[in-house]
Amino acid sequence: MRLAYLTAIGVALSAFCIGMATYFTARSSMYSQLDQELLEVASYASGPISTDVEGLGGVNASALQATNITILLVRADGAVTRVQGMSDNIDPGYEEIAIARTQLGSSTRSVVGTDEMPYRVVAVPLSTESGRYAIVLARPLEPTLATLRDVGTLVAIAGASLVVLSAVMGYITGRRLMAPLRELSGAVTRVSETDELAPLSLVGRTGIYTADEIGDLSRSFDTMMHSLASSRDRQRRLIADAGHELRTPLTSMRTNIELLVADEKSGMLPAGARAEILTDVAAQLGEFTSLVGDLVQLSRDDMVTPSPEPLDFADVVASAVERAKRRGPNLNFDVTLEPHFIVGEPDTLERAVTNLLDNAVKFSPENGTVHIRMAGDELTIWDEGPGIAPEDLPKIFDRFFRSNKARNTPGTGLGLSIVAHTINAHGGTVTADNQEGAGAKFIVVLPAAPPEKLAEYED
Repeated sequence: MRLAYLTAIGVALSAFCIGMATYFTARSSMYSQLDQELLEVASYASGPISTDVEGLGGVNASALQATNITILLVRADGAVTRVQGMSDNIDPGYEEIAIARTQLGSSTRSVVGTDEMPYRVVAVPLSTESGRYAIVLARPLEPTLATLRDVGTLVAIAGASLVVLSAVMGYITGRRLMAPLRELSGAVTRVSETDELAPLSLVGRTGIYTADEIGDLSRSFDTMMHSLASSRDRQRRLIADAGHELRTPLTSMRTNIELLVADEKSGMLPAGARAEILTDVAAQLGEFTSLVGDLVQLSRDDMVTPSPEPLDFADVVASAVERAKRRGPNLNFDVTLEPHFIVGEPDTLERAVTNLLDNAVKFSPENGTVHIRMAGDELTIWDEGPGIAPEDLPKIFDRFFRSNKARNTPGTGLGLSIVAHTINAHGGTVTADNQEGAGAKFIVVLPAAPPEKLAEYED
């Protein structure tokens, strides 16, 4: 309805302006034509009248009535000479007297006669030996005004018809435009009421086309629904997996603590067992703390907000290598790094690289070597351990996945998942494979920041 009102108001204003322009254009044209006709008659009559001023050139009333014209002669002193037998409906005014006195130009005006009827009056100068005069001609305006009234009525009817038609078309168009919006609104309401994150799929239905703005809105909403549904599924899987993984250390800790409580009352544990149980509880508590930390890391947003400065990824890797050396004092580290500038978060990237190095340290043999190579945008890390079983390669970055070889080693099963999460959030990729003649190999590819972006951050 608002669209119909606005359309009708707009068309009404346009119709009014066009109608007024049409009316006044027609009025000006008709008055101009009438004045031209009267001036031509005055020019034709000036010759005979100049030779017979008293008799007005022999003009008779019958001829004037046939042409629907009134003619009279006005002298410079205001005296008026009329045609015998003609009515005196027209009284000359100062305009006509001025023409007689100045003998310059001509005058045209509309007047109301003594019979209360409108007339169009023109005056032209006439100079004779007997004095200066003005020939005044008048014609009734009623036929012209009747034509103008017809024009005005036609314009009003046409304008009103256009307003009504535009209002109807605006209403129909508004309904067509609002139908898909109502459908979209209803679908959104259903999603909010049922909590079902299903795509709306409204494009192509109820007048929604693929190339219009409503189609874009529908597609954007469907994309948002897919993202929300995917995020909810990931959260559910994370909660389920976390609950499963947390249950084991919690159960073990509870069992050990119950043994300690029972021993406090009965002293049933042999000598040295209490210390072993406390050591086991401390180890389980450390595992539990590590698992909680990894879960917190994974619960962060999927998108990383880069720090507002460029990073040399080689520095990040070098810092992670120093940390790994402290955890593997009996290992050798073969490191070759080249500068590689990116834009990202140094803390999360260092943790990702540290997780890869910890994995290499964990599976390297005594006095083995961990190899780190970075050339271009590619970082490669491999160890000399047993490698990754081919059937485990597709699942190596899944949350809580632990291969048969790793089940008896410390860890939460989240380290490599955090690596994939961090590298993907920075627009890179990480893949796992086996180094020929050695152990597991991980390849990280991070795109370099363009020079103009580096310059922008430096500025």
